[in-house]
Amino acid sequence: MTVNIPLVNGTSYCTLTAHSQESFQKTIEFYVDFLQLEKRSLDNSSVLLFNGPVSLKIVLDDDASKQKVADAQLEKLKANAGVKDWRASVHESLVFNTADIQVIKDYLVKKDLPRQAYPTDLFPMQLYTLDPLGNAVGVTSTKNAVSTMPTRPPTADEKTTSSLVSKAPSYTDLRSAVKTTDSYPSIPEGSTRPKKAIAVMTSGGDAPGMNANVRAIVRTAIFKGCRPFVVMEGYSGLVHGGPEYIKEFTWEDVRGWSSMGGTNIGTARCMEFKEREGRLLGAQHLIEAGVDALIVCGGDGSLTGADLFRSEWPSLVAELLETKKITKEQEVRYKHLNICGTVGSIDNDMSTTDATIGAYSALDRICTAIDYVEATANSHSRAFVVEVMGRNCGWLALLAGIATSADYILIPEKPASSREWQDQMCDIVSKHRSRGKRTTIVIIAEGAIAADLTPISSADVHKVLVDRLGLDTRITTLGHVQRGGTAVAYDRILATLQGVEAVNAVLDSTPDTPSPLIAINENKITRKPLVESVKLTKSVADAIHAKDFKKAMALRDTEFIEHLNNFMATNSADHNEPKLPVDKRLKIAIVNVGAPAGGINSAVYSMATYCMSQGHKPYAIYNGWSGLARHESVRSLDWKSMLGWQSRGGSEIGTNRVTPEDADLGMIAYYFQKYQFDGLVIVGGFEAFVSLNQLERARDSYAAFRIPMVLIPATLSNNVPGTEYSLGSDTALNALMEYCDVIKQSASSTRGRAFVVDVQGGNSGFLATCAALAVGAQASYVPEEGISLAQLSQDIETLADSFAKSDGRNRFGKLILKSTNASKALSAESLASVMTAEAEGKFDAKPAIPGHVQQGGLPSPIDRTRATRLAIKAVDFIENQQDIIKEARADDGLFNPDDKELSATATVLGVKGSHVRFTPIRQLYDFETEVTKRMPKIIHWEAQRAIADHLVGRKRVE
Repeated sequence: MTVNIPLVNGTSYCTLTAHSQESFQKTIEFYVDFLQLEKRSLDNSSVLLFNGPVSLKIVLDDDASKQKVADAQLEKLKANAGVKDWRASVHESLVFNTADIQVIKDYLVKKDLPRQAYPTDLFPMQLYTLDPLGNAVGVTSTKNAVSTMPTRPPTADEKTTSSLVSKAPSYTDLRSAVKTTDSYPSIPEGSTRPKKAIAVMTSGGDAPGMNANVRAIVRTAIFKGCRPFVVMEGYSGLVHGGPEYIKEFTWEDVRGWSSMGGTNIGTARCMEFKEREGRLLGAQHLIEAGVDALIVCGGDGSLTGADLFRSEWPSLVAELLETKKITKEQEVRYKHLNICGTVGSIDNDMSTTDATIGAYSALDRICTAIDYVEATANSHSRAFVVEVMGRNCGWLALLAGIATSADYILIPEKPASSREWQDQMCDIVSKHRSRGKRTTIVIIAEGAIAADLTPISSADVHKVLVDRLGLDTRITTLGHVQRGGTAVAYDRILATLQGVEAVNAVLDSTPDTPSPLIAINENKITRKPLVESVKLTKSVADAIHAKDFKKAMALRDTEFIEHLNNFMATNSADHNEPKLPVDKRLKIAIVNVGAPAGGINSAVYSMATYCMSQGHKPYAIYNGWSGLARHESVRSLDWKSMLGWQSRGGSEIGTNRVTPEDADLGMIAYYFQKYQFDGLVIVGGFEAFVSLNQLERARDSYAAFRIPMVLIPATLSNNVPGTEYSLGSDTALNALMEYCDVIKQSASSTRGRAFVVDVQGGNSGFLATCAALAVGAQASYVPEEGISLAQLSQDIETLADSFAKSDGRNRFGKLILKSTNASKALSAESLASVMTAEAEGKFDAKPAIPGHVQQGGLPSPIDRTRATRLAIKAVDFIENQQDIIKEARADDGLFNPDDKELSATATVLGVKGSHVRFTPIRQLYDFETEVTKRMPKIIHWEAQRAIADHLVGRKRVE
């Protein structure tokens, strides 16, 4: 049989055991010829046969009695070939799917091998033969082993790559399903690069999002033409080795993993790997499995072990060759090991990256718990001491403190003497209580210490609050609840994008390339040197143990220090002497414009409390521009009236979509002049963006608008030009993701069911795109692309084929996400009806309308903490721009509306790539905005659409 293409794919590791040297050799020859597999010797008693996705391991176990039984079974089946169905005579059989069963039949005839054909030998749909071990091995031209419908023959423009799929989970070759280009994410046509085997493992403490990371790595490796492996049970799996620990995975093996918490491939602490002998075994087992590259998802300890493993690799391989554990051929083939790290840690303690996989999920658990605790604390006027994780890093405690407006936090990076922290805590708690606050929340990291390195326990804090302040105090230790549950949307997307980049990184790596760490800085996925990141991370712990706390703080990322300063500033509000002298104190107003979005209240609270700590007077303009123009709805903000705002959804000061010109520009200018505002912070979506442009344009006519003005984007649509992140978008994404998870569970429970989910977002496809990435939706339709009939037809065909091949597998519910404005002709209901009709009974589709549920309830920790960060940056900007605009405010003759420096004092504060930037509104409005579409000209999430499609095997029609 001569073929130039792989005949089979789809089978994960399958081990066959021969009980004599003769049957061992015959079995190897049989499968090499019959399935067109390549041979790779592992040792004298085992051979690995493979052709990309198929991996058969033939093992020799000399046992004369067992061989006698196998021979008898083989002879019995041969004798019954013409009278009894082999399928009824064996417990199980290997069955593959082929696009051309006649090639297999011709081979069996030529070799004169026994065969059974169904329904007829002349036109078979199923064809069985016997291997030398007495196993029944079959191929079928049907979609599955019990179907009577033959598979669709390949079309003229498709490759003749075999569609052979076993009853084991299927492999999906996307080269025939996705338009190819010269760069990722498509596979270049005719790629001659040898297939790499890429293994992934999770190690150390588990973290939500690890499963999404593994899923992305496995499917991206397949998509890139590589063989994906998983190492079960972390480094322990490397030490133990064998197919039960180092497994080749297929496309279907990771179906539905995005929504699962923990790590399905296991993790374990492994003392053996810390010794060279353990690492030697790990190297041997990776080589035996044929692995070229290793991606490790874990914390600093796991990544330290990974980098050490790579540095020792040449000496380990040399020792294995010297002791004859591997062959010379293997030594040449596996001389180098590429390693890449993705950081999975709830502590967020890795230097050089803003976030680690699982950190924001853990923070979400903490904030939810504290929100619950706050309610009971308020009922009884109690104090609660909440202990959170973080041995050497106080990130969780710090961010939770900001997100929940905690009274005090204790973290390892900023200790004080035993007396100092007690006095500080009692002072701030007393001031809060004296101003009418009924609750007290103190958050302590498990690694909290005093300046002399003495541990501070939650019991210590409890004792101080009871003995010195007489508060009714309770302790809540959250423990491993922080690790549990499914990942939030941010972690799912972060884990997915980092998984994709990790595969790219190991494919780009050379023997001289330093091991990379996949990081995120602001909104950009980046690669950092792994060894340097780990070294910096360990330096923090070393500095703390050496009592050099100033160095420890300096080694933390600048964002950590910024968060700490923000917490201290907002927490003091008007309780201490203002920081600025009287002549520097300003009147700063804040207004909400547009639809409600998670984090708006956090921005108002943070802006006001920071203003108070600086000495400024904060004002709120209630109910937007119309409230100001009609009712003079301006009120100064005080600390007590804002208690609890940080964690509330909606908008406490009210909001609407009215712009200044719609309300009455002249009246707004009059009130600005009356209250003598020195600065303005606008929080809102596209209407807020338009409002800022109108106010900036009106400066020539109204001197009252010649003040620094900052827009903090806040909209679930995330369609404000000048930023890649808007407040509320994360809260909305979490709400939509949770809705989709529930809907998908329903779809999985009903065979052949898909849901079409209607997604908000106006003309922006951001929410639908990110949700598709987070929940693994089969397709997403967005306004930027619309819905073409060709694409819809292809998606229906793909869904029908997918359901037909599901073979009763679990987690097989399908989701289609449709932005409301993706099509004027097709609503979610209409689209579901069309899909059901065109599916011709192969599946049915139902509409699902989450509506305003997508605005979310309580704001997510990301929206709360980023709102604080952006609000404080906005106030700082207003302070720093006073000298620039001072003369223009005083004299009309000195005001030039075209002066770029003056124009830049009206700006949008946003995240662009790896930076937080202020961009002048005139630049954005005139050159970077599609005003009629209410959209930026550059769609920053476009690349994510391709990744979301590729990870579910969606075929795109150009």
